[in-house]
Amino acid sequence: MEYSNIPTKKNFSEMRIVFFGTPEFAVASLAALVEDGQQVVAVVTMPDKPAGRNHRLLQSDVKKYALANNLPLLQPGNLKDPEFIRQLRELEADLFVVIAFRMLPEAVWSMPPKGTFNLHASLLPKYRGAAPINRAVMNGETRTGVTTFFLKHEIDTGDIIDREEIEIGPEENVGEIHDRLMELGASMVVRTVREIEAGTVKTTPQPEGDFTPAPKIFREDCLIDWNRDASSIHNHIRGLSPYPAAYSLLIEEGGRRFDTKIFSSRITDKDAAGMETGKVVVEGKKMFVATADFMIEIMELQPSGKKRMDSGAFLLGYNPDRFQ
Repeated sequence: MEYSNIPTKKNFSEMRIVFFGTPEFAVASLAALVEDGQQVVAVVTMPDKPAGRNHRLLQSDVKKYALANNLPLLQPGNLKDPEFIRQLRELEADLFVVIAFRMLPEAVWSMPPKGTFNLHASLLPKYRGAAPINRAVMNGETRTGVTTFFLKHEIDTGDIIDREEIEIGPEENVGEIHDRLMELGASMVVRTVREIEAGTVKTTPQPEGDFTPAPKIFREDCLIDWNRDASSIHNHIRGLSPYPAAYSLLIEEGGRRFDTKIFSSRITDKDAAGMETGKVVVEGKKMFVATADFMIEIMELQPSGKKRMDSGAFLLGYNPDRFQ
């Protein structure tokens, strides 16, 4: 996988860095540090997890990158394990960089002399928590961004080092925003590391009590409430697309019922006043659903057990009556 818009200056730093991360979002920043010539002395990621019917062990995206680039790798099951703490100390790192990883115990984040900083995918103090990109889009925000900050006891509350904003387009989904923030964050991580090494870093305390929570997304968060207004439902759908995806129970004219994931939608100017919310109206190859105010056009969806498809393909084999 290639990442664009990351710094290419070969810094060949003498500062020793341990990188903590797990998903693809973190890989871009790790790759940027390596390309910049930073001395990544170890990578810490989650243990391999069993998945699928065969319980095959899956490696994290960060582990795959570390192995491909011959970076020393640690996969502790317990971050407070004395053996893991000993291994970290023996690395004699100057700085820890944390991106999309578990909450670190103080014995870990307080270890390096130059501190531990985190890249967070929001404009802190807004959207503290595990799902900042999803929650921002679901809430209809028009701007978001990335923030680097030094870790302290309470999660996502440390002093801010750097922030950068982007606009959220009215039709952009969380996957598209994720990819843009991933590249923006990679550049910021390199910039932050350079400032820390040069001793020029300046920080700003986060204001007390002024934040928006961004808790982890669970299945119940993905259920569409058709009693809400069209704009809220549209934001809900794109804030969960492509993963984990918003869903609803679809009832066909014959009474068959099945869960259906909805990946994209469009707000229309069709008035839904007086209609039952969730009622489906089919016009040719187009599919509309009544909300509390206007009709929403369903663009892409996936019935349970089937592939993702556009609404025209869906209507060739289904007779939708209403969503519930």
